[in-house]
Amino acid sequence: MDLQFVASGFAVGLLVGMTGVGGGSLMTPLLTLLFGVTPAVAVGTDLAFASLTKGVGTFTHRMRGTVHWDIVRRLCMGALPAALIASIGLKYFGTLSKEMGQIIRYTIAGSVFLTVIALLFRRKMLAWITTHPERQLQGRALHNATIFTGAVLGVLVTISSIGAGAIGATVLVMLYPRLTAAEVAGTDIAYAVPLTAIAAVGHWWLGSINWMLLLTLLVGSVPGITIGAYAARAVPERLLRGILAVTLVAVAVKLVYT
Repeated sequence: MDLQFVASGFAVGLLVGMTGVGGGSLMTPLLTLLFGVTPAVAVGTDLAFASLTKGVGTFTHRMRGTVHWDIVRRLCMGALPAALIASIGLKYFGTLSKEMGQIIRYTIAGSVFLTVIALLFRRKMLAWITTHPERQLQGRALHNATIFTGAVLGVLVTISSIGAGAIGATVLVMLYPRLTAAEVAGTDIAYAVPLTAIAAVGHWWLGSINWMLLLTLLVGSVPGITIGAYAARAVPERLLRGILAVTLVAVAVKLVYT
């Protein structure tokens, strides 16, 4: 078992536990840039990793009653078919080809930039939508917007493994500003489980999952997330998110220009 991957899983788990940001924003670029894992394999392995870890989180949130299953259903109506279509598209165009690998790298970089925007401006966006209630969607418009959001995230997650964390949670806050922070987190994690599972199955079909790598990442990440959750109380959230945002920008730039 490669201790480097165990240590990486622990580091990412620690940051996820401390900041709440999805592991894909960190794990996929780390595997691609630091360890030279091909983009397709990095994405596929991270999706399998996410489906397992988010499943545990969903169980916890369900026990606490912080999952809005009606919203989960709408998100899945868009996300699951989109994930299937994206997987078929990757198969058709050649997931492991050099050209597709470069496209995946650019998609990862774009997703990382979106994550940074979500990190830095989430509170301002929430404040704006709260002070402009006339701009909030209602009824059928809200229903359709939720399905469309799920479809966009389904494609994004299947191609880059990034999007179901900070980006998805930020969109949920914009669409459903009355949800508490715990309800946003629980709902976001719950819909991400079937999405990442289907996307992971698609990558397994494509042959782009490294199962030994997945195991080593899990060995490190589980204690990392646990420790990070406790450490979060001692470290200012704004400082953590600022450091994380700077790191992610550097990662995205390197992905584009490598």
